[in-house]
Amino acid sequence: MTETVADPTVHAPLPSIIQGGMGVAVSSWRLAREVSRSGQLGVVSGTALDVVVARRLQDGDDGGHVRRALTHFPVPAMADRLLQKYFRPGGRKTGQPYKATPQLTLRPGRASLELAVLANFVEVWLAKEGHDGVVGVNFLEKIQLATAAAAYGAMLADVDYVLMGAGIPAKIPHLLDQLAVHDPAFLDVHVEGAAGSYRAGLDPRALTGTELPDLRRPTFLAIVSAHVLAGYLARETATCPDGFVVEGPPAGGHNAPPRGRLTLDETGQPVFGPRDEADLSKVAALGLPFWLAGSFATPERVREAKALGAEGVQAGTIFALSTDSGLRPDLRQAMLTELGEDRLEVRTDPLASPTRFPFKVASVPGTLADPAVSAARPRICDLGYLRAPYERSTGGIGYRCPSEPVEDFVRKGGSVDDTAGRVCLCNGLTAAVGIGQTRSGGYQEPPLATLGTDLTGARHLLEEHPDGWSAAQAIDYLVS
Repeated sequence: MTETVADPTVHAPLPSIIQGGMGVAVSSWRLAREVSRSGQLGVVSGTALDVVVARRLQDGDDGGHVRRALTHFPVPAMADRLLQKYFRPGGRKTGQPYKATPQLTLRPGRASLELAVLANFVEVWLAKEGHDGVVGVNFLEKIQLATAAAAYGAMLADVDYVLMGAGIPAKIPHLLDQLAVHDPAFLDVHVEGAAGSYRAGLDPRALTGTELPDLRRPTFLAIVSAHVLAGYLARETATCPDGFVVEGPPAGGHNAPPRGRLTLDETGQPVFGPRDEADLSKVAALGLPFWLAGSFATPERVREAKALGAEGVQAGTIFALSTDSGLRPDLRQAMLTELGEDRLEVRTDPLASPTRFPFKVASVPGTLADPAVSAARPRICDLGYLRAPYERSTGGIGYRCPSEPVEDFVRKGGSVDDTAGRVCLCNGLTAAVGIGQTRSGGYQEPPLATLGTDLTGARHLLEEHPDGWSAAQAIDYLVS
């Protein structure tokens, strides 16, 4: 095997602004492209892209963007199979459900792997089309079963950066090395109750059936919340990233749990304290570039981050609320209206995510943040990205999620207490970008929105642009 390492000079000068990789598809190719064209790092969300692309095709592929990207995929037969299975000229009929996509497993079939590779290729290729800026892709460490195939698809589209958080991404540098030369690449997978070890991954040559030129190994940024984790990852060459995004508790999406015993405040939100703040002097002492995230989306805070030794900041909320984001326009407008009236609330929910990580939920009427809407939703788990594999007492592997029907979760060995307050993030987040599933009887999956708790930058932009702002205007604001 040829050993490959990231060239630290490839992307110099480093960006001041990283646009957060918000999923599902909030950080769409359109958003990432506009940020990259503005000279900063645009990032697509790699979460659930197989479902995103499959549903875009079933909706008729408005503008032909997916099909245009697929014409550039280096294995045309794979692209043709995807189109034959999912593309519907003119889109679905009214009320027609989306066709199911394969759920993640330890031993995925060929169709599942091809869809993951192709979907990530499409999203990155479109984000990079027509300019020479840099583009990244963001993955969740919690979704281990999808990582290898997703990363390979992004690398086939010449992705510049890979970012990963929501866990300990110690194996990702080596995985990227392997994929860059099309070698088999695997990650160890935690299987609850297992006595032995399990892994999941991809054999690129077996999947593509052809010889492809070696790929450019992307720069890897680990998203961490603690200097201890940064130091652990940087300790050995095999686990060392090329840089860090140091993310604090105000950031949107999943947050690291508070260190120590969980304590809730009077509103039921986790209490974060000094132990949850990274020692930035210790991060800087590692000698790797880093960016700060979580409450850094104002020009003043960008300057503060740089004064602390950071290259700049990662920001999400001001891009999620921009006109270039993948959010449904009506949902984005509802949040902007509430923001303008000073009524927009973002809660850190300790129970919503099946991962047991706290999750930021924007309290918007008509979404799963509304207790009545959440209570009315049938407990269905048909996307399953956050399912956890477990070893059955009778042998073999099963999969369970605290957001699935309670009786199913308990039958699989789960505790009924773990199901309380859980929300189906997978279906809620896909609905938030306009590709929610239609159920029997016409029931439409309700959306779920996530933002960061610090809305200062968004308020400033709304005052300056009352009709909404673009990604480029958000960049101008941050670097002003």
